[in-house]
Amino acid sequence: MPKVTKAVFPVAGMGTRFLPATKSIPKEILTLVDRPLIQYAIDEARDAGIEEFIFVTSRGKSALEDYFDAAPELENSLKSRGKWDLLEECYKTSMECGEISYVRQTQPLGLGHAVLCARRLIGDEPFAVILPDDVIASEKSCLKEMIDAHEQTGGNIVAAMEVPFDRTDAYGILDVKHDNGKLVSVKGLVEKPDVDKAPSNLAVIGRYILTPSILDQLAQTGEGAGNEIQLTDAIGLELRARGNVYGFRFDGERFDCGSKAGFLQASIAFGLSRHDLRDDLMDYLVQMVETRRAAQ
Repeated sequence: MPKVTKAVFPVAGMGTRFLPATKSIPKEILTLVDRPLIQYAIDEARDAGIEEFIFVTSRGKSALEDYFDAAPELENSLKSRGKWDLLEECYKTSMECGEISYVRQTQPLGLGHAVLCARRLIGDEPFAVILPDDVIASEKSCLKEMIDAHEQTGGNIVAAMEVPFDRTDAYGILDVKHDNGKLVSVKGLVEKPDVDKAPSNLAVIGRYILTPSILDQLAQTGEGAGNEIQLTDAIGLELRARGNVYGFRFDGERFDCGSKAGFLQASIAFGLSRHDLRDDLMDYLVQMVETRRAAQ
């Protein structure tokens, strides 16, 4: 089975749900504790063995490129002050020459179109897609788990999680053929179905391992939900053509950092996971709860 070494990061969105902050900075640079969202995605990909990082960007995203560049003045300042721990953190954000590449999505035509924009860089090999909005807290990289599964199954694998049935209209939903626990054989895929028509409550979230033939399907896919080219529609075409689509229940907790509530929840969860922040943050949260109860 060809090894998965490339990952596509669709980061061309305008981030309107986080205005006015995203008027001047990309949403992917918003900081979760002390790292931007995009860094969590890059770290997960690196842990999974990804070697080439493909960013699908748009106008106004130059801060992303700057973030992954070297910062000689800052690095020299940290060296002169003996701030070796902070210097090491800065080094972790730098990418080797040729390790990262950028392609522009000139029209906002959806996730499927964003992936198709990277076609020439992907070539003829399986690849991963990571949505930085979906941050996953886990001991083992979600993408690493999926790549391990892909080595056994081949085909296309989508990360999946169970959601409340009244929320199925917010996700791509799997129509399950065989459920083997972590790995699910899929017979259908529906993008944002009405809650009374959802085939299951197993939802697709922002991690994919895809075959290069998906790119051919995307080239044929017209506009779907939201008048955009939907990646799930192309996966559905691939499923009907080859029947090689699987859902993967990953270990860990997923946070939707594309929403304000999800971003705040992730900030609390990741803050509490840090030994240098846990005690102060927990004391504050307990105090807030007690004050609220007393006011009632």
